[in-house]
Amino acid sequence: MEATAKLSRQYFYEQDKNTPRINFISRESSYHGNTLGALGISGHAARRAPYLPFLMKNVHHVSACYPYRQRNVGESDTSFVARKADELEKKFQELGPETVIGFIAEPVVGAALGCVPAVPGYLEAMRAVCHRHGALFILDEVMCGMGRSGTLHAWQGMGVVPDLQTIGKGMGAGYQPIAAVLISEKVVNTLRDGTGQFIHGQTYQGMPVQAAAALEVQRIKRELNLIENVQIQGEYLGKLLKSRLGTHPNVGDIRGKGLFWGLEFVEDKETKIPFDPTLKIAQKVYDLAISEPYNMTVYPGTGTADGIRGDHVILAPTYTVTKLEIEHIVRTITSVVETCFESF
Repeated sequence: MEATAKLSRQYFYEQDKNTPRINFISRESSYHGNTLGALGISGHAARRAPYLPFLMKNVHHVSACYPYRQRNVGESDTSFVARKADELEKKFQELGPETVIGFIAEPVVGAALGCVPAVPGYLEAMRAVCHRHGALFILDEVMCGMGRSGTLHAWQGMGVVPDLQTIGKGMGAGYQPIAAVLISEKVVNTLRDGTGQFIHGQTYQGMPVQAAAALEVQRIKRELNLIENVQIQGEYLGKLLKSRLGTHPNVGDIRGKGLFWGLEFVEDKETKIPFDPTLKIAQKVYDLAISEPYNMTVYPGTGTADGIRGDHVILAPTYTVTKLEIEHIVRTITSVVETCFESF
């Protein structure tokens, strides 16, 4: 994300050294990384709070695409998306369209919201606003990309192509630390026709060991049709989760895509009121899940509802997961949730 922020600014700087484009627009309840630039782009209130004096002041936020808490009663996808596009347009106008570098979003929101996929048509509408004003459309797929959502890139299942895209976790599958920025032709050509270079680097980068590991991971994905397995088992996982936990009084929402599913917990299912943060519900679910006799890890998250309140856990099985293992996962998490909430 640091490289993406710098590269997107350079895209405009190459064309005009006096470019007024200095502003980014990202979303509330978003998380794009721990380093200062990436944290500045993020919209997660609790994670930003200790470092606010150090964060970029030229990042502005619009609401997330979070239908569970934002959709009006009876509102269609089309109307919901139109409302989001209008909000982004108004933010462009507020800042001055000529000052905006780009809009940044995760196609499926990971850590901050717990596997919330974009509503159909949302990403296309956001890109249309960006391109209407000459800004870049930037997608963060570090968590949801490289097969996790059921297609190699999450946007491939959503009918939209970004100008810049970050990838990471599924690129090397944990065997080596590696991440990358994918760059569209128009951005590459602008730099090539300008200075011909992108001044950015870290002490450890471009290492052949990491590249070899990532290449092998991608080869195995293709040869074993693992992304197809993500689609098949992911659909089964979602179906079983909804069947077993959909009526639980403290499971407010079950959402996801591919092998990337989240459970959002609420104090009251009807009102969607989140639990008091001091109860640390997500952490309690995690602590129970990882202990005997369950021995299963989940990814806990907080601030789901408003950046401070709200709890969720993420389930993200390996791409090689089998039907029997999916059934075991659902039995286990169901037992964990039921046991954890017995005292509430």
